Amino acid sequence: MGSILKIVVTGGAGFIGTNLVRRLLEGGHKVVALDNLSGGSIVGLPSEAELVQDDIRSSDAVNSVLEGADAIVHLAARGSVPRSVADPVATFDVNANGTLAILESAKRNGSSVIFASSSSVYGRNRDNPKREVMWVSPMSPYAASKLAAESLVGSYAESYGMNVLSFRFFNVFGPWQRPDHVYAAVVPKWMWRAIHDLALQVDGDGLQSRDFTSVHTVTDVLVDAIERDVSLPTPVNLAYGNNFTLLELRKAIESITGKELEVEHCPPRKADVKASQNDPTLLKELFPAVAPRSFESTLRETYEWLLSQRGHIPPPQ
Repeated sequence: MGSILKIVVTGGAGFIGTNLVRRLLEGGHKVVALDNLSGGSIVGLPSEAELVQDDIRSSDAVNSVLEGADAIVHLAARGSVPRSVADPVATFDVNANGTLAILESAKRNGSSVIFASSSSVYGRNRDNPKREVMWVSPMSPYAASKLAAESLVGSYAESYGMNVLSFRFFNVFGPWQRPDHVYAAVVPKWMWRAIHDLALQVDGDGLQSRDFTSVHTVTDVLVDAIERDVSLPTPVNLAYGNNFTLLELRKAIESITGKELEVEHCPPRKADVKASQNDPTLLKELFPAVAPRSFESTLRETYEWLLSQRGHIPPPQ
């Protein structure tokens, strides 16, 4: 590694943020986590990281943490498609207006910006695998807020010469992803139910497919992007072409847990994408040194981490 950098991670106490902060500290960097703790937890944050508990929409807070920062990785967001359907105004305010506040402060401080967008922006585009040049058409307020935010990021690159990079995350999973809230992601939610011998709740027929991506792969790419100062005004898909249906995910969890799991079918979710898979050509061109972690190994690591959380995380309802 080269020089030691000061890096700000918004949402640094969240799932991806916790993994990234730990990884950056291992590399010797100075890390500041900016998080209002509305969804994150300080439990996984090492003491070496500075935690600033504030909102990304607070210009004073963002200006303060960005002083002298080489880069900001903007992960903080109001996540979940169903939650955005229930409250679109709050979702857009945090995800779009919050990103605008980040960009203004980064422009003022001369910091590069890495932004976490979402594959959900493709929405109605049913063609797979996804390529960055494809048309986008969000189906949910969450996806629309992410598209608005990544458009702002690109516009600041073109208008002000800022170094930026937007990644469209697909379905990221791994340790530190909590299973115990109403909008929990499918991997920790199902594993947590399996650990407690409860049926898996499947929305629709279970044939929805996703490009599941290890959080370790994501942090490998993010760290490489930071240390080499990779910049691009247009978004990059961050997934390596893994494609598993929810029913296949069930089988994989059964294999790891050694349990035969019951299934409860629920109504399909509104604004849900049926299938999602990436074409990683551009990603591999930009980050040739990154070797993606396997689905199976990260799934097993996730299971082992969740087992360690018994007694610390409430059982499923």
